[in-house]
Amino acid sequence: MLPSPSENPSVDDAPILHIDLDAFFASVEILDDPTLRGKPVAVGGGGARGVVASASYEARRFGVRSAMPSVIARRRCPDLIILPGRFDRYEAYSRRFHDIVRDLTPEYEPLGLDEVFANLQSLRRLEVRPLQAAAGLRRRIMSELGLLCGVGLGRNKLFAKLASKESKPTVVDGELVEGAGVVWVSPALEKQWLDELPVRALWGVGPATAAKLQKLGLRWVRDLAKVDEATLAGHVGAAMASTLVAYAHGEDKREVTVDRVLKSVGHDQTFATSLRGLDAVIEAARSQAAVVARALRGQNRVARTITVIVRFDDLTSVSRSQTLPFGIDDEFAILAIAEALVQSIDLANSVRLLAIHASSFLERDDNNMQLSFGLDPTSSDPREQAEAISRERQVSNEALRDAVDDVREKFGRAAVGVASELGHHGIEIVTQRGSSSFGPDEFQHGP
Repeated sequence: MLPSPSENPSVDDAPILHIDLDAFFASVEILDDPTLRGKPVAVGGGGARGVVASASYEARRFGVRSAMPSVIARRRCPDLIILPGRFDRYEAYSRRFHDIVRDLTPEYEPLGLDEVFANLQSLRRLEVRPLQAAAGLRRRIMSELGLLCGVGLGRNKLFAKLASKESKPTVVDGELVEGAGVVWVSPALEKQWLDELPVRALWGVGPATAAKLQKLGLRWVRDLAKVDEATLAGHVGAAMASTLVAYAHGEDKREVTVDRVLKSVGHDQTFATSLRGLDAVIEAARSQAAVVARALRGQNRVARTITVIVRFDDLTSVSRSQTLPFGIDDEFAILAIAEALVQSIDLANSVRLLAIHASSFLERDDNNMQLSFGLDPTSSDPREQAEAISRERQVSNEALRDAVDDVREKFGRAAVGVASELGHHGIEIVTQRGSSSFGPDEFQHGP
């Protein structure tokens, strides 16, 4: 039965769609291994410092949720199955997910692997009704991918995102309550939500910001609507204050940005046993440089900026960056820069996390590098030394990189590798985790 006109908005009433795949990582693991169906499953780091990235609804019934430390998750659910994650597999599903959305409209903006905003205004001339389009999209994702999702419709990103969350199943008193699947935020519902929602529900309000607002007596969105922006800026900063006050009045000027440009690739690693000393940190950097290099070459890009981030046991962090006049995608070239950056950091304290990120991209074909003798690798300036070594490695290793990539493309990623990828059991293929590392698994005791 079709909705009545008052319940069946036009594109003008609901121009923005947000779709969010349910328990994405865990759902993919269950699809690939049906013996996991019906069991509490999580994807993340299984060790003492691990973090849950995704949890099945069976796990959520026990109170397990994303961003929860794995030790707490296991305490709540002793039978919890924690899997380390396979990003290549998630990316493959994500590409198919994006293809399905693209069939509805080319005006969409991915957020990570499992979320998409879409602008439906181009469908106005086709007389497409948003609710029917959203329901059809949801059915197709289930039929072709085997994945459930929540879809939200609203007049802006703020309400579309809130609606997709509202559309999903929830766990109440340990029991799963099915969601609507698709939710449209009508003007009446907008008013109700702005009056009833806690500030924590707003986009960008994490635990730290929520705590600051709570100290000011601001627990609800309706409270924010009464606050002077300049006063709020003194506590959360001008940009955040402006955004929060706008949200509190239901305004969100962010547009759906088509073809968002990837700004960086990187790999973060939290260690089961903290690292002590320069040698241990540089040894860990070797495998991370290989991960970043593979990610760059897989996207046919080179990077001019390399950033190293170190987090110590006291949870303080230090970052260092170096920007080159040329692009690199060779692991030894990346390592040369990373090593110099690590050496510039005081490592008196134990290192809990190490990250290497690459940014300032060029297309690989636009790099046009050749050996240059303008820089001296014996220079007294460590950064000049690193730049010279990095340039030499980038140029001289080109044939080796191409040969390794060709063999891997034909015979698999574990078919051939370089020394930094060799472990106790042969070539260790570590996938890129970006900036949201899950922490170490149960069996990892060092880099």
